[in-house]
Amino acid sequence: MDLRLTPRMLLEAYRLGTFPMAESRDGRTLYWFDPVQRGIIPLDGFHLSRSLSRHIRDMPWRVSLNTDFEGVIDGCAGRDTTWINAEITDLFTALHRSGQAHSLEVWNGDALIGGIYGLAIGGAFCGESMFSHQPNASKVALAYLVAHLRRCGFVLFDTQYLNDHLASLGGVEMPRMEYRQRLAQALKVKADMTACPLPSAYEVMQLRTHRS
Repeated sequence: MDLRLTPRMLLEAYRLGTFPMAESRDGRTLYWFDPVQRGIIPLDGFHLSRSLSRHIRDMPWRVSLNTDFEGVIDGCAGRDTTWINAEITDLFTALHRSGQAHSLEVWNGDALIGGIYGLAIGGAFCGESMFSHQPNASKVALAYLVAHLRRCGFVLFDTQYLNDHLASLGGVEMPRMEYRQRLAQALKVKADMTACPLPSAYEVMQLRTHRS
């Protein structure tokens, strides 16, 4: 019997609130997680600092959507320690090709300097990982992503866990059962990452006026 995890099975797991991680890049086993405390970024509570707002206003970088998914997931996995192994890469690449996994890229000229990728299910975006090769690149990616999710009708931005970096940008934790309730409501929402163009820098900077 073939017990390999398929993209469809992975989608069903996310709909239940669970997600996989490997022990390392070379690990062959996936472990399933369902945190007691779940990290999210409230879409009306992103903390866009004055300095980041100025950076977005003046930066020479450009931002794109779904232009280099494989480059983003490779960038996220390109650390000394990572939970992204070959199976996760293959599964999410397949989901990207079917239109359910997405990446947002930050470019300096032709160089990919930052990005984030994740899974869209209903009105929930499950952020998987992000990377940065230049200061502020991942913060720029997150700011653009939050603004884009808002305008495309998403209601939940799941970050799985909360760390100091995400907390500084407005990330919070909620109990597992509250997250499941929020997820169930989000799954009823029809949102589409590709339904609208990416926001302009001016629109992203408006996040400062939409904080809860």
